[in-house]
Amino acid sequence: MEKQKKFYYVNVVEANRKDDDKIKMAEVLDFNFRGHHDIAEMVERAKVLGFSKDKHAKEFVLAMRFMHHVIKKNSDNALFADFGQQFEAFKEKVRSQLGCNCDCK
Repeated sequence: MEKQKKFYYVNVVEANRKDDDKIKMAEVLDFNFRGHHDIAEMVERAKVLGFSKDKHAKEFVLAMRFMHHVIKKNSDNALFADFGQQFEAFKEKVRSQLGCNCDCK
């Protein structure tokens, strides 16, 4: 049975405080991505890893998901020849600590 795909939209906005204490907002980038993982659930699970701040769990989950996707879609890229195997080992370690029973590769 194929898992239901979830669609996400990422929008990165740079926020700079001006001299008059107003914040200037500028969109830096935006993109869509999808997968069967529930990002919010993954963040909640990641909190048990002992991050010092809640935002670090969020950053960690997004970084892991993005890196996994990039390596998977670019597996023939020499840049990932050595790192891909190391990342997979690290990902498995994280999954075992979180009790994730996902069977995706």
